[in-house]
Amino acid sequence: MNKRKGLAAYPYLVWSILFIVIPLLIVLFFSFTVKVDGSYVFSLENYQKLFSTQYLKVFGRSLSLALISTLACLVLGYPIAYIISKKAASSRNMLIMLIILPMWMNFLLRTYSWLSILGKNGIINTLLMKIGLGPIDILYTDTAVILGMIYNFLPFMIIPIYTVLIKIDSDLLNAAADLGADRSIVFKKVIFPLSIPGVMSGITMVFMPAVSTFIISSLLGGGQYMLVGNLIEQQFTNIGDWNFGSAISIFMMIIILISMAILSRYEGDNGKEGGAVL
Repeated sequence: MNKRKGLAAYPYLVWSILFIVIPLLIVLFFSFTVKVDGSYVFSLENYQKLFSTQYLKVFGRSLSLALISTLACLVLGYPIAYIISKKAASSRNMLIMLIILPMWMNFLLRTYSWLSILGKNGIINTLLMKIGLGPIDILYTDTAVILGMIYNFLPFMIIPIYTVLIKIDSDLLNAAADLGADRSIVFKKVIFPLSIPGVMSGITMVFMPAVSTFIISSLLGGGQYMLVGNLIEQQFTNIGDWNFGSAISIFMMIIILISMAILSRYEGDNGKEGGAVL
């Protein structure tokens, strides 16, 4: 029996080595080398370049926009997930399907659609002009990039929170109400603490793609400034400096892994606290 289990694991092991371990080792190799006279020489030059003022600004802008969009997704996504979780099962499934449905469309096409929404003659400016408040320049600004991130990544916040909320035992809520807690107290002391794992998962799932995106910033930002994703793309496709591009990728991977470790630890602590509150 154990031998069969071992054999079953081989395809996954081979797949992981071919498509995860080897590519990661190649990127790691490039990040710690520079090309001199046609050969690769070990060097920390690529990582030293990361801490120049020029690139620190790119990292700072990327992190700030990602944090803003993640916070906005949380503020919008939690109430939506909570409202859906209170619906009947048939209605819940339909509403979740409507949220997931746009994700079946190509990411690039979804982002392109915002060009017609945010443009000077777009839907938003047309409505603003009808009430005498427009037009305003939204496209090719930080606001446009944040709106694009919120639109594309909001489902990644809603679904984990919704999944946790529908699993909360209704007996806990009834017990809290029987003990005299009103709806606001029940939410603050029971529902929200127990939904923290979903919140942490949603934050992770939104922040990671937001901090490394390049399509949204290229289209809606108009290429007027770079985020980390644009910087990496530029190094590999335009400049051809694979060594520096690899160093940026490894650096971002470390930041994301540290963030995930912190969030997962916080998620575990809050899961225990949620039970303790009851």
